[in-house]
Amino acid sequence: MDYGRRSTMQPHGDPYGNARSNLPVPSTVKKSTHGHGRMSLAGPAMRAPYPIPPGTNPRQSLMRSQNVNPLLQSASKPQNYGRTPMRSNNRRGSMWQGGSQSSAPPSSQTFAKDARPLRDRSFQAKMRQDVATFLISTGYEVAPQMLQNITGKDFRAVFQHLILYLDPLWPFKPDQRFEEQFMQALRAMKYPYVGQIDIKWLPTPAAMHSWPALLGALHWLVELGRAREHYMDSRHPTLQDPTLIPDEFDDIHHHLALAFDHNSRAYEVFLQGQDVFPEEEKMLEERYAKKDARVFADLEQLRERLKEIQAEWEQLKKSAPPFEELKKDNGSLRRDAFKFEEILRRIEERKQKWTRLVQEEKTELEYNLANLEKMHAEEQRLSDIVKVQNLSPEEVLRMNTEHESLTRELESLKHKIAETSQVVVRLEVSLTRKVTDAEEALDQYTTLLSSLGLFPPLPSPLEDVDLTIDLHSAASNPQGLLTGADIRRVVKPTLSRITEMKRTAHAEVESERIRVDDELDQLNLECETIEEEVLEVLNKTNALNDQADELREAVQQEALVSNAEASRLERDLAAARTAAMANGVGVKSRLQALQIAYREQVDKVNRLKEDTVRAVIKNSSDIVAFKDEVSKQLQYLRDFAEAN
Repeated sequence: MDYGRRSTMQPHGDPYGNARSNLPVPSTVKKSTHGHGRMSLAGPAMRAPYPIPPGTNPRQSLMRSQNVNPLLQSASKPQNYGRTPMRSNNRRGSMWQGGSQSSAPPSSQTFAKDARPLRDRSFQAKMRQDVATFLISTGYEVAPQMLQNITGKDFRAVFQHLILYLDPLWPFKPDQRFEEQFMQALRAMKYPYVGQIDIKWLPTPAAMHSWPALLGALHWLVELGRAREHYMDSRHPTLQDPTLIPDEFDDIHHHLALAFDHNSRAYEVFLQGQDVFPEEEKMLEERYAKKDARVFADLEQLRERLKEIQAEWEQLKKSAPPFEELKKDNGSLRRDAFKFEEILRRIEERKQKWTRLVQEEKTELEYNLANLEKMHAEEQRLSDIVKVQNLSPEEVLRMNTEHESLTRELESLKHKIAETSQVVVRLEVSLTRKVTDAEEALDQYTTLLSSLGLFPPLPSPLEDVDLTIDLHSAASNPQGLLTGADIRRVVKPTLSRITEMKRTAHAEVESERIRVDDELDQLNLECETIEEEVLEVLNKTNALNDQADELREAVQQEALVSNAEASRLERDLAAARTAAMANGVGVKSRLQALQIAYREQVDKVNRLKEDTVRAVIKNSSDIVAFKDEVSKQLQYLRDFAEAN
């Protein structure tokens, strides 16, 4: 491996009293913290440093162990995991201080008093049982009576087994005294009552004065081993085992476990001579992507749901509000409800009518059955009388003849009754049809009253008249079939009167319409006349404008002529002045005459200009006044038309 391109970290003061090694480090170590190098997603490890005692190997690791739990030191990883590759076969020392190092000064816990009843025989028996059970469970064969009278060799073997169970890399040295290693191991395991143990007891541990304290130390190590075993099997997040991390997590210990695993893998790659760790970072990114997969899936579902809700909201905003349609439906439902209530009322009346008819038929049937029973009783009585009487054959023959004649008459009467019943049935069917037709006619009549607005109260002067009529087909009296106002005396005259009133109102409205149409025609005619007058006035105005233009042109021409004449006179005056200057005083009179003529021409031109301006102003004023008058007349006609 080529380390020529690498730099070596200089040793510096170690706050823990340990020396730093000169392991090669990546060149990125010396880069500025403001660089753009890629950092790990998990960030730096957040574990507190734990002091590393010097081992037997002179070359020590640059990186401290990030695991601060004493129960996990040297036990959470395989024996060769995380070691710096070395060519020598020297064994790496444990984290605990070696025998050659001086013992640390006792802490305040060293002098703590043991509150356990170590002198109690029952408690000692329990401790021996616990120690023996634990040793057997950890694969150490021990006899039950060995702990009752233990030797120094057995005590050393049991103690070393318990220490190695807690820390498999603890450096027990065969060439070093057991007394030194014993106290060092207890202090490393943080045994709180180490100050109450004397190393002179170790050669004879079974002595009465030494065995309770030594047995208590063994029992404490057993309890510590059980606690470690329970902790290792608890799958607690502080174990920092990446295999125990669930797919989705939020515990800081899980983040630290991933960070430690990433740093360990990256350090192994670094020891192989690489400065970048793309595979390790990719694994870490994939692990966190797996953690966030469900969250991203839920986020996508929520986004899809949001899009659907937004689309539905846009569709609702674009669609017309259902309030108007609901109002229409409400109005139609109210009208239908009113009609339905009216129909229910009529059906209820019909139901009551048919109920009364059925009750009357039942009463009549009971009456007929009673009469039939009476007739049967009479017949039986007469039969008994005939049997009792002693009649002659002539009387019997006569009675038989009378019986036959009566029977024939009875048959004829029955036939007539049957025919009468058929006629009654036909009449009932006809009556039912006529009643149905009458009810339909009354329904139509009621509907017409509702549509024409003739339900009470009627308009004046018919406030006291009620035109509603009800049919009671079950009434026994024909006069009671119809309830309400009399049709001939009240309903028909009232309807005729209402018809006449409507006709009169219609005629009045028609007359008013004709009158309004005539007025509108007259107004239209007047408007047309006024429009013609306006056109004539406009034509006159245009003619006046043309005349004004002609006058303006004439004035301009006269002004041009006057200007030309003035120019000529000025030239003549100049010539006269020249001649006067040449001829002397004789020309002065001519000059004065020319000046007078010139002033007259100028005055004439000014008068013509003023006359032209006055004429134009007068014509313009007349035109404006005429337009105002026409506007007033049109406004008056418009107001009059709108008022009528």
